[in-house]
Amino acid sequence: MIQDPGRMVIANPLAAFERQGMLKLLAPAKVNLFLGVGALRGDGYHEVTTVMHALSLHDVLHIDYFPESDGGLCVELECHAREGLEDLEIDTEDNLAVRAIRLLAQKLGRDQGQGHNETFRIRIEKHIPFEAGLGGGSSNAAAALVGAAHFWGVEPAAPEVIAAASELGSDVCFFLYGGCVCLTGTGEKYSHRLDPMKGSVVLVKPDKGVSTREAYRVFDKEPPPIPADVAQSATTVQRAQEVPLFNNLAPAAESLCLELASVRAWLEDQPGVESVLLCGSGAASFAVCENFDAACKIVAAAQLQGWWARATSFSSLKASFVDPSLRSG
Repeated sequence: MIQDPGRMVIANPLAAFERQGMLKLLAPAKVNLFLGVGALRGDGYHEVTTVMHALSLHDVLHIDYFPESDGGLCVELECHAREGLEDLEIDTEDNLAVRAIRLLAQKLGRDQGQGHNETFRIRIEKHIPFEAGLGGGSSNAAAALVGAAHFWGVEPAAPEVIAAASELGSDVCFFLYGGCVCLTGTGEKYSHRLDPMKGSVVLVKPDKGVSTREAYRVFDKEPPPIPADVAQSATTVQRAQEVPLFNNLAPAAESLCLELASVRAWLEDQPGVESVLLCGSGAASFAVCENFDAACKIVAAAQLQGWWARATSFSSLKASFVDPSLRSG
C-alpha cells in the first residue's frame, strides 16, 4: 500500500499511476550512426562528434507531483524491468532520473532550503537494457526533466533545462531534441538536425559487457584516427540515411570483450542485414535490416544464441508526453 502525501491510501500500487493529473512520458532508445572520438583533452574529456538517431524502442515514465508535501524536495522512484531484463541494483539517489529532477530544482532555485516543499513520485517501466550503449538512463533523465519542467511551469527548452541536461551527460541533451541530431563538443553541443530515416533495426546484446571507462582507457593508448572524408560526410549531410556508419571506440571495446566481435561477425552474416555497428562502447550492437520480416527472423536466431535481441525501427521520437495536448517544441 502506498500513502500519498495529503491523499488517501491506495490499495492497488498500479492504480497510483493512473490518476488524473499524472504525466506519462516516453523515453526512447538511441543508436550512434557516427561516433568520432578525438584524443584526450587537458580537462580529462574527449572531443566528440556524433550523430545520434532515436529508435521506436522506449521506456515509459509515470510522474506524479505533490506540491504541498513536507520536508523540502523529495523524489521517490520505482523501476520495473520488463521483457526479461534484469533489475539494476542502484540506490534511488544515484538514478539519473532522480538526479535530473534534483539538479533542475537547483537550477531553478527550488532545492531544499529555498522554501519549497514538494514530492515527485516516478515509476519507470524499463524496456531498454542497461549498459547497452542505447542511452536508456539518459533518456529517462531527459523525460524526468521534461516532466518536472511541466509541473514547475517551465518550457522543456528553457536554458535551465538544457543546462541541467548538459551537466548530467551528453546523451541527455540528445533526448531533448530526438529524431536525428549531430552533436559536438564532448557530445553535448547541438550542431544541427538531420532528416530522420525509416527502416528496421535489430539490437543484439550479449550478457557480458564493457566498462565505458575501461574502453576509453584502452582507446587512449592509441586513439584510432577518424578518416577526414568520413568526418566531413558525417558532419555535412542533411539526411540520416546518408551518414556513414562509424565508431572508432568499437575496436577498444571489442578488445576488452571478444564476444562483441563475435556478435558483430554473426550479425554481418545474417540474411537481410545491410550494415552493423556497435552502440557506443557496447554492449549492444545494431544491424540495419532490409525489412522488418528479416529483422524478426534475426531476433529469433539471436535468442537461440543466448543473446538478448529486439526488433525495432528508426524513429523521430524524443523524451516527450504521451498526451499530445502537453507536447511542445
